[in-house]
Amino acid sequence: MNSETNGEFITLARVVKTQGRHGEVAAEIHSDIPERFARDMKLFALAKSEDSRRELEIEDLWPHKGLLVLKFRGVDSMSDAELLVGSELQLPSSGRAKLEPGWNYVSDLIGCTVLDRAREIGRIEDVQFGAGEAPLLVVANRAGKKFEVPFAEAYLEDVDVAQRQVRMNLPEGMLEINAPVTAEEKQQQSARKKKR
Repeated sequence: MNSETNGEFITLARVVKTQGRHGEVAAEIHSDIPERFARDMKLFALAKSEDSRRELEIEDLWPHKGLLVLKFRGVDSMSDAELLVGSELQLPSSGRAKLEPGWNYVSDLIGCTVLDRAREIGRIEDVQFGAGEAPLLVVANRAGKKFEVPFAEAYLEDVDVAQRQVRMNLPEGMLEINAPVTAEEKQQQSARKKKR
Protein backbone atom coordinates (compact mmCIF):
# COMPACT_ATOMS: atom_id res chain seq x y z
CA MET A 1 0.00 0.00 0.00
CA ASN A 2 1.23 3.49 -0.69
CA SER A 3 0.05 6.99 -1.54
CA GLU A 4 -3.19 7.87 -3.33
CA THR A 5 -3.33 9.67 -6.66
CA ASN A 6 -5.89 12.21 -7.78
CA GLY A 7 -5.39 12.95 -11.47
CA GLU A 8 -2.03 14.67 -11.81
CA PHE A 9 -1.37 14.65 -8.06
CA ILE A 10 -0.70 12.01 -5.42
CA THR A 11 -2.06 12.30 -1.90
CA LEU A 12 0.55 11.65 0.76
CA ALA A 13 -1.53 12.58 3.82
CA ARG A 14 -4.88 13.97 4.97
CA VAL A 15 -5.24 16.69 7.61
CA VAL A 16 -7.52 15.33 10.36
CA LYS A 17 -7.43 18.10 12.99
CA THR A 18 -5.69 21.17 14.33
CA GLN A 19 -2.90 20.52 16.82
CA GLY A 20 -1.79 23.31 19.12
CA ARG A 21 -2.30 27.08 19.03
CA HIS A 22 0.31 28.17 16.51
CA GLY A 23 -1.13 26.80 13.27
CA GLU A 24 -0.02 23.18 13.59
CA VAL A 25 -2.15 20.41 12.07
CA ALA A 26 -2.19 16.65 12.61
CA ALA A 27 -2.30 14.48 9.50
CA GLU A 28 -2.82 10.78 8.84
CA ILE A 29 -0.12 9.48 6.53
CA HIS A 30 -1.18 7.67 3.34
CA SER A 31 2.35 6.67 2.40
CA ASP A 32 4.54 3.81 3.50
CA ILE A 33 7.48 6.18 3.22
CA PRO A 34 6.88 8.66 6.09
CA GLU A 35 10.51 9.77 5.89
CA ARG A 36 9.68 11.47 2.57
CA PHE A 37 8.22 14.34 4.67
CA ALA A 38 10.91 16.90 5.52
CA ARG A 39 11.45 20.52 6.52
CA ASP A 40 11.22 22.96 3.58
CA MET A 41 9.26 20.39 1.53
CA LYS A 42 6.54 21.92 -0.63
CA LEU A 43 3.10 20.27 -0.65
CA PHE A 44 -0.24 21.20 -2.16
CA ALA A 45 -3.36 21.23 0.05
CA LEU A 46 -6.54 20.23 -1.78
CA ALA A 47 -9.58 21.25 0.28
CA LYS A 48 -12.57 18.89 0.22
CA SER A 49 -14.95 21.71 -0.68
CA GLU A 50 -12.88 23.20 -3.49
CA ASP A 51 -11.07 22.03 -6.55
CA SER A 52 -8.13 24.36 -6.07
CA ARG A 53 -4.79 23.62 -4.46
CA ARG A 54 -2.86 25.82 -2.09
CA GLU A 55 0.92 25.49 -2.03
CA LEU A 56 2.39 25.05 1.46
CA GLU A 57 5.92 24.66 2.79
CA ILE A 58 6.73 22.53 5.84
CA GLU A 59 8.42 24.62 8.53
CA ASP A 60 8.56 21.85 11.14
CA LEU A 61 7.19 18.34 11.70
CA TRP A 62 7.12 15.60 14.34
CA PRO A 63 5.22 12.35 15.00
CA HIS A 64 2.45 12.37 17.63
CA LYS A 65 0.14 9.46 18.60
CA GLY A 66 0.22 7.75 15.21
CA LEU A 67 -0.21 11.02 13.29
CA LEU A 68 2.28 13.47 11.82
CA VAL A 69 2.11 17.02 13.18
CA LEU A 70 2.97 19.59 10.52
CA LYS A 71 3.70 23.29 10.94
CA PHE A 72 3.48 25.16 7.63
CA ARG A 73 5.08 28.56 6.95
CA GLY A 74 2.44 31.30 7.03
CA VAL A 75 -0.10 29.12 8.91
CA ASP A 76 0.38 30.68 12.32
CA SER A 77 -2.95 30.50 14.16
CA MET A 78 -5.58 27.94 15.05
CA SER A 79 -8.07 29.64 12.68
CA ASP A 80 -5.50 29.38 9.82
CA ALA A 81 -5.04 25.69 10.64
CA GLU A 82 -8.81 25.03 10.76
CA LEU A 83 -9.00 25.95 7.05
CA LEU A 84 -6.74 22.97 6.30
CA VAL A 85 -8.76 20.32 8.20
CA GLY A 86 -10.00 17.68 5.74
CA SER A 87 -7.50 18.74 3.06
CA GLU A 88 -5.45 16.21 1.16
CA LEU A 89 -1.73 16.99 1.18
CA GLN A 90 -0.43 16.25 -2.29
CA LEU A 91 2.57 16.25 -4.60
CA PRO A 92 2.54 16.32 -8.40
CA SER A 93 2.39 12.72 -9.66
CA SER A 94 5.85 13.23 -11.18
CA GLY A 95 6.99 12.87 -7.54
CA ARG A 96 5.41 9.42 -7.32
CA ALA A 97 7.93 6.98 -5.86
CA LYS A 98 8.70 3.72 -7.66
CA LEU A 99 7.18 0.81 -5.77
CA GLU A 100 8.65 -2.55 -4.94
CA PRO A 101 6.92 -5.57 -6.51
CA GLY A 102 3.76 -6.48 -4.61
CA TRP A 103 3.05 -2.88 -3.50
CA ASN A 104 0.23 -0.75 -4.91
CA TYR A 105 -0.88 2.84 -4.87
CA VAL A 106 -4.28 3.35 -3.22
CA SER A 107 -5.47 5.21 -6.32
CA ASP A 108 -4.74 2.12 -8.40
CA LEU A 109 -7.14 0.14 -6.18
CA ILE A 110 -10.10 2.55 -6.27
CA GLY A 111 -12.50 1.44 -8.98
CA CYS A 112 -11.15 -2.13 -9.04
CA THR A 113 -13.57 -5.04 -8.76
CA VAL A 114 -13.10 -7.24 -5.68
CA LEU A 115 -13.50 -10.97 -6.27
CA ASP A 116 -13.81 -13.53 -3.47
CA ARG A 117 -12.93 -16.95 -4.90
CA ALA A 118 -14.08 -15.71 -8.37
CA ARG A 119 -17.40 -14.38 -6.95
CA GLU A 120 -17.79 -10.64 -7.55
CA ILE A 121 -18.28 -8.65 -4.31
CA GLY A 122 -18.32 -5.14 -5.80
CA ARG A 123 -16.12 -2.16 -6.65
CA ILE A 124 -13.68 -0.40 -4.33
CA GLU A 125 -14.98 3.10 -3.54
CA ASP A 126 -12.49 4.11 -0.88
CA VAL A 127 -9.59 2.92 1.23
CA GLN A 128 -9.65 3.78 4.94
CA PHE A 129 -6.63 3.82 7.19
CA GLY A 130 -7.45 3.22 10.84
CA ALA A 131 -6.18 1.62 13.98
CA GLY A 132 -5.82 -1.86 12.49
CA GLU A 133 -2.77 -3.33 10.79
CA ALA A 134 -4.44 -3.49 7.38
CA PRO A 135 -6.27 -0.68 5.58
CA LEU A 136 -9.97 -1.29 4.90
CA LEU A 137 -11.31 -1.46 1.37
CA VAL A 138 -14.79 0.11 1.19
CA VAL A 139 -16.51 -2.05 -1.44
CA ALA A 140 -20.00 -1.36 -2.87
CA ASN A 141 -21.98 -4.01 -4.71
CA ARG A 142 -24.42 -3.35 -7.57
CA ALA A 143 -27.32 -3.00 -5.13
CA GLY A 144 -25.43 -0.25 -3.28
CA LYS A 145 -24.68 -2.34 -0.18
CA LYS A 146 -21.22 -1.57 1.22
CA PHE A 147 -18.68 -3.86 2.83
CA GLU A 148 -15.45 -3.14 4.68
CA VAL A 149 -12.85 -5.66 3.62
CA PRO A 150 -9.40 -5.76 5.28
CA PHE A 151 -6.69 -5.38 2.65
CA ALA A 152 -4.60 -7.96 4.46
CA GLU A 153 -1.94 -10.16 2.93
CA ALA A 154 -3.54 -13.22 4.56
CA TYR A 155 -6.68 -12.79 2.39
CA LEU A 156 -5.07 -11.41 -0.75
CA GLU A 157 -4.53 -13.67 -3.75
CA ASP A 158 -3.65 -11.13 -6.43
CA VAL A 159 -3.93 -7.48 -7.45
CA ASP A 160 -4.18 -7.03 -11.21
CA VAL A 161 -4.19 -3.27 -11.80
CA ALA A 162 -4.28 -3.73 -15.60
CA GLN A 163 -7.45 -5.86 -15.35
CA ARG A 164 -8.82 -3.62 -12.51
CA GLN A 165 -9.28 -6.65 -10.23
CA VAL A 166 -8.39 -7.53 -6.63
CA ARG A 167 -8.71 -11.27 -6.05
CA MET A 168 -9.16 -12.36 -2.45
CA ASN A 169 -9.88 -15.47 -0.41
CA LEU A 170 -12.01 -14.19 2.47
CA PRO A 171 -12.98 -16.22 5.55
CA GLU A 172 -16.54 -17.55 5.50
CA GLY A 173 -19.00 -15.00 6.92
CA MET A 174 -16.58 -12.04 6.88
CA LEU A 175 -18.71 -9.97 4.50
CA GLU A 176 -21.81 -10.35 6.67
CA ILE A 177 -19.85 -9.24 9.75
CA ASN A 178 -18.22 -6.27 8.01
CA ALA A 179 -21.30 -4.92 6.23
CA PRO A 180 -22.55 -1.64 7.75
CA VAL A 181 -26.12 -1.78 9.08
CA THR A 182 -28.64 -0.45 6.53
CA ALA A 183 -31.44 2.00 7.47
CA GLU A 184 -33.95 -0.84 7.07
CA GLU A 185 -31.95 -3.11 9.41
CA LYS A 186 -31.73 -0.29 11.99
CA GLN A 187 -35.54 0.06 11.91
CA GLN A 188 -35.95 -3.70 12.39
CA GLN A 189 -33.50 -3.66 15.32
CA SER A 190 -35.29 -0.75 17.06
CA ALA A 191 -38.68 -2.44 16.47
CA ARG A 192 -37.34 -5.60 18.16
CA LYS A 193 -36.08 -3.58 21.14
CA LYS A 194 -39.51 -1.95 21.58
CA LYS A 195 -41.22 -5.36 21.66
CA ARG A 196 -39.04 -6.52 24.57
